[in-house]
Amino acid sequence: MNITADRMATAYFDAFEALCRVTPKGGYAERGTARAGVTQAGVATLNAAYDRSTEPDLGSLDEMATEVGRQAAHWSIMVRGEAGDEVADLAARHGLLARSDLPFLACATDDIAFSGGSTQHPSVRQVGAAESDLYTEILTRSFEVPDGLFGSLMGGAVLDADSITGYLAEESGQPVGTGLGMRNSGMVGVFNIAVLPSARGRGLGRLITETVLRDGIAAGADAAYLHTSAMGQPLYESMGFTLVETWTMFHAR
Repeated sequence: MNITADRMATAYFDAFEALCRVTPKGGYAERGTARAGVTQAGVATLNAAYDRSTEPDLGSLDEMATEVGRQAAHWSIMVRGEAGDEVADLAARHGLLARSDLPFLACATDDIAFSGGSTQHPSVRQVGAAESDLYTEILTRSFEVPDGLFGSLMGGAVLDADSITGYLAEESGQPVGTGLGMRNSGMVGVFNIAVLPSARGRGLGRLITETVLRDGIAAGADAAYLHTSAMGQPLYESMGFTLVETWTMFHAR
């Protein structure tokens, strides 16, 4: 099964670029292998100058960083793998002095370890653009961030796009968590896995993730990918995901 870092990274970047094009206030530009992707959400990873290759074109990346910095208050520079001194210096010139690792995991769908229960509760259902406000509210509360941080990220026609599926987990008819699946090139990306603080510790994050993956497989995906926090990495590894690359992100302190 082809789950090489290059294939997985290409799928991720294609998905992010598709999101930048469909989200209401998004924008996208490219120079060589460098890209500028803007969603206008108040999250640095969602407004980024980045290079799709493992050998960044510093001149083009600098141009893209200038472009993103003009448009977004919260933004980042991202590169695949360990960033060298030249990338760090470039980021510093743009005022991005903080540095974080972004573990990037992938798995062949045949290797995913699904849990056995077929009648698990709560339920997880798909949502479309008509429920984008509710989806954004639960996403915001689950990540415990200020109201308005995600802006119109999930608004407009995003949740009705052919390649994007939003999910809400519900208990007793009340939403308690979110997920997002993005499909392209025979793969499914897992995003926005988040659960309300009051509903944590009951396996809901795994249940939502499995729903995203099952639907991706039903649509023909032979591999899956995701970014994770250090806290979430053990869960995904227990499901069969393995680390394929660690990316470097520069952002404001």
